[in-house]
Amino acid sequence: MRSEDFEYLADLLKRRSGLTLTPDKIYLLESRLTPLARKRGLEGLDQLVQKLRTSRDEGLLVDVTEAMTTNESFFFRDNTPFDLFRDKVLPVMEKNRATQRRMRIWCAAASTGQEPYSLAIILREAWVKWKNWSLDIVGTDLSQDVLEKAKAGAYTQFEVQRGLPIQMLIKYFQQEGDTWQLSRDIRSMVQYRPFNLLSPFTGLGTFDVIYCRNVLIYFDQPTKKDVLERMTRCLADDGALFLGAAETVLGITDTLRPVKGYRGMYVKNDAAAEAFLSQ
Repeated sequence: MRSEDFEYLADLLKRRSGLTLTPDKIYLLESRLTPLARKRGLEGLDQLVQKLRTSRDEGLLVDVTEAMTTNESFFFRDNTPFDLFRDKVLPVMEKNRATQRRMRIWCAAASTGQEPYSLAIILREAWVKWKNWSLDIVGTDLSQDVLEKAKAGAYTQFEVQRGLPIQMLIKYFQQEGDTWQLSRDIRSMVQYRPFNLLSPFTGLGTFDVIYCRNVLIYFDQPTKKDVLERMTRCLADDGALFLGAAETVLGITDTLRPVKGYRGMYVKNDAAAEAFLSQ
């Protein structure tokens, strides 16, 4: 790939999605965009970049952005954030929200839905506690294609084997040919909508729990700071935010602080940290 083509694509993706690409990631551009170029009847990346430069094809811009920002997901990924949700966050929310009986959860960059559905399954496993609550689980992503797959709740054998305990597979899925269909009860617990984290968060409201995992690693430092600080303003004072294992707020923003001993979990103040630590 020519250096000027790489710089053009890197700038385009930074502006549209926040994704920061360095020259050592040329292989990623080639592996993800070459199939797209061929699908569009183009010979390779040279022609793809030329078309991007000379046309106003918004559909192509969307396809390029989605091809580069769609990341893999699987059920109960990394376990710890889900164990903490079940064992530490839910008891605090059950106590603190006992009067209004409402809890809102946001899964940013929800991809194909395994993360929000994992949270929904945890709640369903203790349904006697939560069935009379108003539970809002919102999954957002830049890619409309992955959101459509998430809404459908249909996964391959490979996808359900990654992280999903066999007893939960049997309990909440039905096999239909080569796919496994998630039950309507679980699917109905999650609402999906397209959303770009670079866009204003106006209208999202306040959330008790936010998951934004394995997203910030693709952003530069100023973008990480901006996203985290706007996300903090959407987080309830006694709520919790979860980042990926390779992500942190340290050295980026002081609006959030880690909960000692709880990997990937962040809160707004000491009182919230104490409440979770006491569980």
